[in-house]
Amino acid sequence: MKTIKLLSSFALIATLFTSCYTEVIVDDYIEEPTISVNQLLNSYELWYVDINATKGFGETPFLQKAFTISFKNGVMYANNNIVGLGDTGNGYGIDVATYNAYDLILDVNHDVDGFETFDVYRVDNNTIELYNPNNDTSYFLDGYQRNTFDYDFVFYDNIHYFLQEYDAWEKVYTSNYGALNDFDNENYLQFLAGGNDSEFKSSKDNTGKNVNNLFWDYTGLYAVGDFNNDMYLKSLTLDYDYFSNEQFELSVINDGKIELYHAASGTKYEFVGRGYIQYLKSENSKVKATNTTEDKMRKFKKERVENPRESSRI
Repeated sequence: MKTIKLLSSFALIATLFTSCYTEVIVDDYIEEPTISVNQLLNSYELWYVDINATKGFGETPFLQKAFTISFKNGVMYANNNIVGLGDTGNGYGIDVATYNAYDLILDVNHDVDGFETFDVYRVDNNTIELYNPNNDTSYFLDGYQRNTFDYDFVFYDNIHYFLQEYDAWEKVYTSNYGALNDFDNENYLQFLAGGNDSEFKSSKDNTGKNVNNLFWDYTGLYAVGDFNNDMYLKSLTLDYDYFSNEQFELSVINDGKIELYHAASGTKYEFVGRGYIQYLKSENSKVKATNTTEDKMRKFKKERVENPRESSRI
């Protein structure tokens, strides 16, 4: 009888222990709570717009023009210009919109482009997808903190936009070494934004002239390329039909001056930017844009392909 009681007691204790243990395991297995859209948008100081990852064939203008966007207390900031990248707005860029984030939705009221709404998806730890149902297009944004964001890489990876951010480039220096060549007579260059993102103009007008009064002698195509193992040095090709292509090594001296080394003649030139174009300044901004009729639109560097990343809700 005692044996039966002992066995029964042991079984009861074991059952209770197992029950308690199971309960602890169940209680500990709690699904990680989701974060709000606001928390997600504020988890990184900068969101880099990966233009080549875009899915769909529509365009959301203010995302198409931005290199980075940031969300701070209901205000959206953007770096739309290469000039001043990393310095403007302490790295955030300029105030371009207000926003409201709720549920899984982001509503943006842009100063220039108006209202847009997005569904927000979390792709991975530092990538989000903004899906615009009005044009059936998704933009993918990668999150960074300002102190770890490579502003230099973005600057040099998008150097052709830097060239477009001045109304004209005026020649201010020609080296006293190097062979005489046809480009010696070109005193102004202009790199055009808009429909044809690879068009340039040149002028032989005397230096010191108002850029609005320049006569552009020639219009052609240009291309910017890379040199292996040197992200700071670029190649610039100007297609002159009447004296063939001109090849240069392009170096950036500062945000308003470039150096062109003409390899064929051994001549070095320096050009200074005239008429800075600030894209998408707010109407309330103290600094007004010099050109608002032709806005920069970032182009895709390669043909759009279906993005392999699988998105998931927040």
